[in-house]
Amino acid sequence: MPHTDAIVVLTTVASDEEAAKLVRALLERRLIACGTMFPGARSMYRWQGKIADEKEVVIMLKTRSARLDSLRSAFAELHPYKVPELLAMPVAAGLDKYLDWISGETTLALA
Repeated sequence: MPHTDAIVVLTTVASDEEAAKLVRALLERRLIACGTMFPGARSMYRWQGKIADEKEVVIMLKTRSARLDSLRSAFAELHPYKVPELLAMPVAAGLDKYLDWISGETTLALA
């Protein structure tokens, strides 16, 4: 199995508009190769001592582990939540062409 530094990062936002704005900004900075948005999610969580029940958009970001620190910094600037979800999961394997594409799209990062 070839080594890859590709990762999938999960986050959530409150609306389609927020999702598109965040993904576009990350693409423009070349921090991600792709952002896939899944509207219609429902999240239940404890926040400030109460249980919240909210509709959200789940975003799956494809990038490289080498971009994770820059992505964290961009989230601090761009993400609309006070405590944004940022969960990075390693990609064990994938199609070489797709993994090469992720690498190429995020190698010339501007941030």
